[in-house]
Amino acid sequence: MNKIFLQIIRFVVLVLFQVLVINHIRLGGYVHPYIYLIFIMLLPFNTPKWQLLVLGFFLGIIIDVFTGTPGLHAGATTLMAFCRPSIISLISGNQKFDNIQEPNLGQLDGMWFFRYVLCLVFIHHFALFFLESFSFRLIGQVLLRILLSVPVSVFLIMMILYIFKTERKRE
Repeated sequence: MNKIFLQIIRFVVLVLFQVLVINHIRLGGYVHPYIYLIFIMLLPFNTPKWQLLVLGFFLGIIIDVFTGTPGLHAGATTLMAFCRPSIISLISGNQKFDNIQEPNLGQLDGMWFFRYVLCLVFIHHFALFFLESFSFRLIGQVLLRILLSVPVSVFLIMMILYIFKTERKRE
């Protein structure tokens, strides 16, 4: 299947699942899981930085349109996309991905992938919740929301990726 077509399908399915299902799950006022971030996480390793930023902004603005949050998700998702290459370098160290086109739970070490997801989700949630409050007066509530939402989002993302894992781990 064409890789661009696959990315478009992934984009549409994740946005619809986030907007129609996940956003309507009430887990209290402090837990807000976001799974649409999978789209940015699974983009190929060789995606140009400018393309990451454009796709991150576009994904975030689409979520903003559906949720009525003017620019919050766009800002947080763009920041996450901006930090993605640095996070990959930081987590990988001197590990090379010669045979791997894109981050994939089936081909990469589970612990590597967990750290990758955790870092990106933390960056996104930190930016999103601080932009939403736009004040340090509510720092306790913001940190509580981050502390409760990050593990739930990471758990859901890892479960979704594990369920749809396709390729075997490389030898």
